[in-house]
Amino acid sequence: MFISNYVAKFPDAQGAIHYDESENDVWHDLFQRQRSIVKDLACKTFLEGLDIIQFPENRVPQLTEINAALGRATGWGVEPVAAIIPADEFFTLLSQRKFPAANFIRRREDFDYITEPDIFHEYFGHLPMLTDPTYADFMAKYGEMALQASELERHYLARLYWFTVEFGLINTPEGLRNYGGGILSSPSETVYAVRSDIPERRPLCDVIEALRTPYRIDILQPIYYVIESFSELYKLLNPELLDLIHEAHQLGDYPPAYPPLDEAQHDIVC
Repeated sequence: MFISNYVAKFPDAQGAIHYDESENDVWHDLFQRQRSIVKDLACKTFLEGLDIIQFPENRVPQLTEINAALGRATGWGVEPVAAIIPADEFFTLLSQRKFPAANFIRRREDFDYITEPDIFHEYFGHLPMLTDPTYADFMAKYGEMALQASELERHYLARLYWFTVEFGLINTPEGLRNYGGGILSSPSETVYAVRSDIPERRPLCDVIEALRTPYRIDILQPIYYVIESFSELYKLLNPELLDLIHEAHQLGDYPPAYPPLDEAQHDIVC
């Protein structure tokens, strides 16, 4: 059972979530740092999403203002949840165009690394992409497909989510850029994923390769998958994907490209 180190926050009767001065200061410092890092490394869609949402700089955003911006852009919204939620609830919310997000913010002592997703990861990392109609449709369709999937199929759909929504890269006219929320909420991985010569970058067009690739959540990723457009993502979610999942299961996983858990350090900044 997952036990959170944080207490979930939920709106009051007026729809407001209350944050104290120290929490607002953490948001300000995280936002200022990451905004300056992503400007040359995030895809244009993400940067345009930042402009559309217009996150406040000096305080944690309120749910009402975020939902108003997302609703105008693509009909999406945010659903406050208590950190980790059951898979069925997660997929249901996505299918309803609601992004489940924890609304607590990390403490100052966890500024550079937190083991569970907080509001900065959820809002800054993921929400700007949901202002793009094609990407937003992909996310809703992913939720619909996952709701109908078996436990085995969900295991592989989780890998697809990891290598796209969380840690995806895209080729653009400006060069290789980040679009995954796990990357774009992390100062170290934002730079590493695009500029380092250490990780391997593979095209996602051969999706069965990604489905056979195991991953670790607590390290800089050794492998990234690259798309050419967000339409490519949407087109992946077709009945043939389930056939590819079962083929990947029969073929088996590739050997991990990372060390065993007890040999690695927590070297990402989320």
